[in-house]
Amino acid sequence: MGLGNPGRRYARTLHNAGHMAIELLARSMDVKLTAVGDLDRGTGGGDEAIPVLLGRPRTYMNLSGLAVAPVYRAYAESPEDLIVLHDDLDIPPGQVRLKRGGGTGGHNGLRSLQDELGTREFLRVRIGIGRPAEGVDPADFVLSPPPPEIAEAFLDGVAAAEKAVLDILKDGFDKAMTRWNVRRASPSPDTGEGDILLAPGGKTGGSISRKEA
Repeated sequence: MGLGNPGRRYARTLHNAGHMAIELLARSMDVKLTAVGDLDRGTGGGDEAIPVLLGRPRTYMNLSGLAVAPVYRAYAESPEDLIVLHDDLDIPPGQVRLKRGGGTGGHNGLRSLQDELGTREFLRVRIGIGRPAEGVDPADFVLSPPPPEIAEAFLDGVAAAEKAVLDILKDGFDKAMTRWNVRRASPSPDTGEGDILLAPGGKTGGSISRKEA
């Protein structure tokens, strides 16, 4: 499930990184997304003929759980059958982190999923968008297209999220998490330590309180 907001206004904003990654996955897996209720959804096979349902909520971000809950209850045998792709303010643009479970970090889409599904243990593919410049409202930042200085890196991160999901389907989540969190790690300007230390249990990206976010 790729999180985002519906409509042309938000189609290529930072907060729609999950939607964009699902579009790439649908293309590479030859899956047609069709509007069914509150989801654009389609089914296909993974690298080893694993049945996969791709979806993106047609609700606003803070109602994502209402769109996802029906298919989750119909198809998932455990929370680890659900992979959620979402933007993350705490990861630099162009980088991706994989994580099992955890909190919401203020991300309203994750909060809605957790509330409606009754679990926080679903799998996450976190697409870095970085923090806004000083003085820029995070709500305005995530609901806008990427600024020119990070536009290329942002698209690289969306593409990396697609590849990370394909790796999960092929090799399993733990192997994919190790591979992606190591190779995408970079020094932190504050501590000098790699972000890899945050991978299994670190904080998720923040978000804001507007319904679109």
